[in-house]
Amino acid sequence: MKRKLAPAEVSAPLRLDLGAGKNKKPGFTGVDIIKFDGIDEVLDLSKPWPWKDDSIDEVHSSHFLEHLTGEQRVNFFNELYRCLRKDAKATIIVPHWRSGRAYGDLTHQWPPVVEFFWYYLDKNWRAANAPHVPLLCDFACTWGYSLAHPWPLKNQEAQAFALNHYAEVAQDMIVTAAARK
Repeated sequence: MKRKLAPAEVSAPLRLDLGAGKNKKPGFTGVDIIKFDGIDEVLDLSKPWPWKDDSIDEVHSSHFLEHLTGEQRVNFFNELYRCLRKDAKATIIVPHWRSGRAYGDLTHQWPPVVEFFWYYLDKNWRAANAPHVPLLCDFACTWGYSLAHPWPLKNQEAQAFALNHYAEVAQDMIVTAAARK
């Protein structure tokens, strides 16, 4: 007697652009609290998210995180971690703290996002250095910068010196956060 196998259910990858605003990334589902053109889901990301655990394949979020308070940032990363699949990645872009872009928009929240913040997303680092922080996530983060002209044309040593000594060199910080589960 031959048994029929049930057809495998195949779904398209769930790729979200969180806080997309008017600039949704092509190929992503746009999510924002305001129904701009191109937004697919109107949602307050400071509240619990509607997606299932381990259901999101990729996230892009550009110039959104800095609009959240510290408490909302905790919720954002806890929910991001809960919803991302194992080894899924989130690309997060924020204005660099030494750029006027971090301070010019009156809707940005304090404190600005700085390089040191990304260490807090690592479970082991947090356990050793900041056990009081209510984050539940575990991300491996790497970051780099979009640089103002003429710094992209300079060598790495000149860029590193400028990043450490001059304001307005780094315009944005571009972070890749990989979920470790």
